[in-house]
Amino acid sequence: MGINFTRVTKNPLEDKDAMVFEVTSLRNYKVLAINPGSTSTKIAVYNGEDTEVELTLRHSAEEISRFPSVIDQYEWRKSLILNILAENNIDINSLSAVIGRGGLLRPIESGVYEVNQTMIDELKQCSPQHASNLGAIIASEIASLCNVKAYIADPVVVDELDDVTRITGIKQIRRRSIFHALNQKAMARKYADDIGRTYEELNLIVAHLGGGISVGAHCKGRVIDCNNALDGEGPITPERAGTIPAGDLIDLCYSGEYTHKQARSLLVGGGGFVALIGTNSVIDIQERAQAGDKEAADALDAMCYGVAKHIGQMAVALSGEVDAIIITGGIAHSNIVTEKISSRCRFIAPIEIYAGENELQALAMNAMRVLQGQTEAKIYQ
Repeated sequence: MGINFTRVTKNPLEDKDAMVFEVTSLRNYKVLAINPGSTSTKIAVYNGEDTEVELTLRHSAEEISRFPSVIDQYEWRKSLILNILAENNIDINSLSAVIGRGGLLRPIESGVYEVNQTMIDELKQCSPQHASNLGAIIASEIASLCNVKAYIADPVVVDELDDVTRITGIKQIRRRSIFHALNQKAMARKYADDIGRTYEELNLIVAHLGGGISVGAHCKGRVIDCNNALDGEGPITPERAGTIPAGDLIDLCYSGEYTHKQARSLLVGGGGFVALIGTNSVIDIQERAQAGDKEAADALDAMCYGVAKHIGQMAVALSGEVDAIIITGGIAHSNIVTEKISSRCRFIAPIEIYAGENELQALAMNAMRVLQGQTEAKIYQ
């Protein structure tokens, strides 16, 4: 049995479905994949090579505001998922497994993890709260209804950093590994499959371009360096400020104009394109830039320059031995963006574009690997 991604025609920028995967098997396993976001819940049901359902459930600010915390949303979101499955004639008792996006757990090694009570307890209690924390909890609740196992795979806290990358010039501060591990790992494995090699024998740089941007150095199957995409470290993004001059940031925080919460929002949520142009839409930014809006053009150039610069940094992390550069994520649908980045760094290594977030496909792929016995689910402890 093999599980393989296959390239399909590029879609418009807002279309996330740039990849599908095929499963060749004596038995078709049915998997429900769940990816909760701050204002949406994405779900998909895969039956072997067939996608039975793939939907994005949008949540308004008014709906979300009814709940005191992110964790309080899980019963509501679970009910929405069960209702939409019923409306699409999906019998949950036909499921072979349920897999959710992993949340802000303790740093762990890459892999597929079976959801257990320790994991659920930590996700409910951890701070800060993030919508991705709901993935494992909802997956466990639905899996228990149909007597199958629940999993997560490659959560954002996957930590394979070399020790030297953690050191900063302030003793109390250490760099952390928080990045788009799920899609970065999946697209790195996809590229390895495409060229007939294994992920573990390649050195790759993977740049995930979305609301947040992470650039990782993949050395023989381990991500030895990456920027902390959660806290806004790295390039300017549609919603994040990127790395800021430290002295100026300190002065701003002590100016008396901002509370702690407001200052944090300057970095994440209210930074990047939101602060510079007033929108987080790359489509809008591109249209305005093409219409002659210099501020929009400058912001777009700054993001692309920052991504290329971080790709260069990751080339150094790999001692210049780079087999390929992979550009992925929703923004990678933009030929304008990918060409701006490629023009600055194609001298490093060949560049491959795998557009789309691909998170539902990557989750399902990982669950299928466990069901088929290709990999063993790990225990979170």
